[in-house]
Amino acid sequence: MTSADLSTLVIPLAAVIAPLLAALVGRVLVIPLVVFEIGLGMLLGPSGLGWITDSPILDALTQIGLAALFFMAGNEIEPSTFRGAPGRRGVAWWSLSAVLALGAGFLLGPSPEAAALIAVALTGTALGTLMPILRDAGLARTPLGNAIVRAGAIGEFAPLIAVSVFLSGRQPIAGTLVLVGFALVAALAFWLAQRGPHDWLRRMVTLTLHTSGQFAVRFVLLILAALVTLALALGVDFLLGAFTAGMLARAVLQGGDPEELRVIEAKLDSVAFGFLVPVFFISTGVTFPLAALLSDPAALALVPVFALTMLVVRGVPGWFAAGRGTSASDRRTAALCTATTLPLVIAVSGIGVEHGVIGAPLAAAMVGAAMLTVLLFPMLALVGRRAPTQEPRPAILDER
Repeated sequence: MTSADLSTLVIPLAAVIAPLLAALVGRVLVIPLVVFEIGLGMLLGPSGLGWITDSPILDALTQIGLAALFFMAGNEIEPSTFRGAPGRRGVAWWSLSAVLALGAGFLLGPSPEAAALIAVALTGTALGTLMPILRDAGLARTPLGNAIVRAGAIGEFAPLIAVSVFLSGRQPIAGTLVLVGFALVAALAFWLAQRGPHDWLRRMVTLTLHTSGQFAVRFVLLILAALVTLALALGVDFLLGAFTAGMLARAVLQGGDPEELRVIEAKLDSVAFGFLVPVFFISTGVTFPLAALLSDPAALALVPVFALTMLVVRGVPGWFAAGRGTSASDRRTAALCTATTLPLVIAVSGIGVEHGVIGAPLAAAMVGAAMLTVLLFPMLALVGRRAPTQEPRPAILDER
């Protein structure tokens, strides 16, 4: 049996074992599922048993899984999140994060280009990772949860714009013009989506919801493929296309039957979190250079430094973004959740290594620190909290 054949079996096995471990450990500690997925990837990959090896097929599935993760993060929010006074405050607090991150980047980066890349990585929030945690804790539809989601949405969206402008290999002006072109196409798509009612779409969704046709799921995946393809064609980071596709899919499906929308969301969760996203996180563990990091004392020492920097850069604005009159406990929760990051760090550090902006040890230290934030920050954020009673989540119709 070749290593590729073994990987075909071992990756699904790891994806099954991870939630079992999370449920077992969850009786004592609340640890996000992704920690177990990445850990199993390390154990089964070249740094451990060597049962899973990197391959073109795994690389392709990893990129699709990353796109699915950002799509689902975008699907959690409304475009109105970025409008009005709350949106302006959220952008202002993210701007403070950007200033702090840029200062940290120049302290930790070996060059101005590396400083800019590190700054982008430090300003992100793992909204897609946080949402299941917020739901399980009963915070998803509370004022505190809304504040965290708003900060997280901007923490996902704004860094992707920065990646597209400054890390696309173009001059900033040219990159900005291309980004504006992408924004215009996306705005047109949102305008068309909100012109209703789309009776033909509602009929097809209803007719195929419980058949092999599955028109709603196929249509949503077409939106994802279309915007990712557009982003790639324009030279915009494909994750921006995936995130925007998530918001657009939400807008397209709004106005339908609430029960049908809950079913559609469950199906999308199954596609993304049942298959694609676990492959991405397991692959992250497989490709993580653990041995190289452990053998480099300087890079290893940077792991807690980066983790603390992430807490300051995102946590301090998150503390104040919780709003006036918020208790210290709620501010602590908001700060720690807002500072939780991982997918963006993985993506940005990979871009940096690919373009020779940063070295592999520095990238490994950044990713290792981000893993620490996912392991520790949500757990610390929920210490002493009691889940409030809330109504069932109305899927895509949930207004924030």
